[in-house]
Amino acid sequence: MIRMNENYLKLQASYLFSEIAKRVNGFVAQNPDKKIIRLGIGDVTRALPTACTTAFHKAVDEMAQDATFRGYGPEQGYEFLRTQIAQHDFRARGADINAEEIFISDGAKCDTGNFQELFAADTRIAVPDPVYPVYVDTNVMAGRTGAWKDGRYEGLVYLESTEENDYVPALPKEKVDVIYLCFPNNPTGRTVTKAQLRPWVEYAHANKALILYDAAYVAFMRDDSLPQSIYEIDGAQDVAVEFRSFSKTAGFTGTRCAYTIIPKRCKVYDSQGNPHSLHALWDRRHSTKFNGVSYPVQRAAEAVYSPEGQKQIRELSDYYLVNAARIRETLGKLGFKCVGGDHAPYVWVKARMDSWKFFDLLLQKANVVCTPGAGFGKCGEGYIRFSSFNSHENVELALQRVAEALRDL
Repeated sequence: MIRMNENYLKLQASYLFSEIAKRVNGFVAQNPDKKIIRLGIGDVTRALPTACTTAFHKAVDEMAQDATFRGYGPEQGYEFLRTQIAQHDFRARGADINAEEIFISDGAKCDTGNFQELFAADTRIAVPDPVYPVYVDTNVMAGRTGAWKDGRYEGLVYLESTEENDYVPALPKEKVDVIYLCFPNNPTGRTVTKAQLRPWVEYAHANKALILYDAAYVAFMRDDSLPQSIYEIDGAQDVAVEFRSFSKTAGFTGTRCAYTIIPKRCKVYDSQGNPHSLHALWDRRHSTKFNGVSYPVQRAAEAVYSPEGQKQIRELSDYYLVNAARIRETLGKLGFKCVGGDHAPYVWVKARMDSWKFFDLLLQKANVVCTPGAGFGKCGEGYIRFSSFNSHENVELALQRVAEALRDL
């Protein structure tokens, strides 16, 4: 008899974005004449930068000729892309990261979800609340939690991000082994200063813990004094892994390319307390389970770092930030408290009612899709997240509808 992994039975009925899709599809089926405007899921809507598509076409043409055709590439990624990432994203900001410490992948979601495979079953995990669901669900699948109870999984340490602490969590009050952090944050859009980030690195050193730092939204940061990488903090290379993506930076959500940084100084420990290279462990896992991102996609990603590419991706993020500012301004004028939207594509709104009730209200009365905060954790209840990934025209129309739907609340 083939037996299942019973940890999957602990998972809640549906992944957040699957539940949203189910509700939206049900509404559309009953109201086919209604135009739905989606400001929920964080999927980009604008075309790839011209610099990237030009490089993409050139690389595809290379694949059409025997002399320039490429088969299996290096699982870790081509050196031409890893070198550009190291120089532009890290060394240019004083972070001593080299190309060999960068692993190219098909998505930060995949990497943040898969990375927990390297840890012992009894690893003590700390996650922010609200939180990107993948961090939690993959550890549930691996058996590191107890049952779902009162809106949380037993066995996880939740780091509350609330209005009271300005949506930046405090250090754990107990000893943990792995800490997930995300800045600019998904879903709240909050950022942290170097002074706020430094204690986390110090905590990790003191407790031989590891920080998994999701920096997928750094392209939206406009204050150069804020850390764009955890490696801008002294000592972080010993205790932190960083995840980044071209999905939001350059619109690669349908093209798939991301990267994870694992410094060679970073250690994990066996049951006897002996240190081992985390870089070597991930390299072994990556080489065994992943065959690499395609050559044309990596050439397209490399083009992000050309002068034309840098200009074009800045224009992309500027475009979405205009939307974010309008969302925040409009909801603020309607009397709703908002954060985010200045250094992130998301606006976190205090809904003044149940999250899913607010979602249904906007879907039915405004035909606008947002994301219920409750889907991000217990501290997300009573909030909703607006995404800025849409056209200016659609965002303006959506905001008109939202204002009309909320006028009498």
